[in-house]
Amino acid sequence: MKASESDSLPQSWFRSAFRSANCDARYGVVLLGLVALILGLAATGEWGREALRYERGALYAHQWWRLVTAHLVHLSFEHALLNTAGLVLLWSLFARDFSPRRWLWIVALSIATIDAGLWFLRPGVDWYLGASGVLHGVLAAGACAMYRRGEATGAVLLLLLVVKLIYEQQSGASLFLGGIPLVADAHLFGTLGGLTASFVPRPQVKRL
Repeated sequence: MKASESDSLPQSWFRSAFRSANCDARYGVVLLGLVALILGLAATGEWGREALRYERGALYAHQWWRLVTAHLVHLSFEHALLNTAGLVLLWSLFARDFSPRRWLWIVALSIATIDAGLWFLRPGVDWYLGASGVLHGVLAAGACAMYRRGEATGAVLLLLLVVKLIYEQQSGASLFLGGIPLVADAHLFGTLGGLTASFVPRPQVKRL
C-alpha cells in the first residue's frame, strides 16, 4: 500500500465520523458557532443574565430582545455546558432531518410558544432563562421525523419525552438535574412548539 493511500484512511474515517455526527462542512461551522455563542454569553456572568433573561417587569418596559436572548443565557457556566452538551447530542441525531430553513422555523416557534405560554398562561413566572425549553422542542421535532420514517427509536424518544414532562409537571423538579431551578412549563411549551412546527406546514422530511 502506498503511503498516500495509508494516510488517506484515517482522513476518510474522520470525514465519515464527522458526517455521521452531522459535524461536517457547514453543519460543523454552525454548531461550533452556536456553542461559542452560548458559552460566550455564559462568560458575561451576572451582568449578562440580568440584561438578557426573560423578565416580566423588563418586558413591560418594552425590552423585547429578552424574548429571544432569554433562551441563550444560563444560570451558570455549568448550566450552559449542560445545555450545549444537549445541543451537540441533538445535533448529531437530527441536524439533517429537516432543511436549515425548517429548523429555523422549528426553533422560532418553540421560542415563541415558550414566551407566549409564560406571558399569558403563567403570569407568576417573573423570570426565566436557558436553552432547555427550545431543546425540548428540537427533540420533539426530531423524534417525530424519525417516527415518520418508520424508525421505532422515534416512538421510544417521544414516549420518554412524555414521561419526562409528566414527571416535571407533577414534581416541579428536573428528572436529571435536581440542583438547577426548573420552570417545568418552559419544557412543556417548547415541546408543543416543536411538535407544531414539525407538522405545520406539512414538511418533507429529509435525510442527506
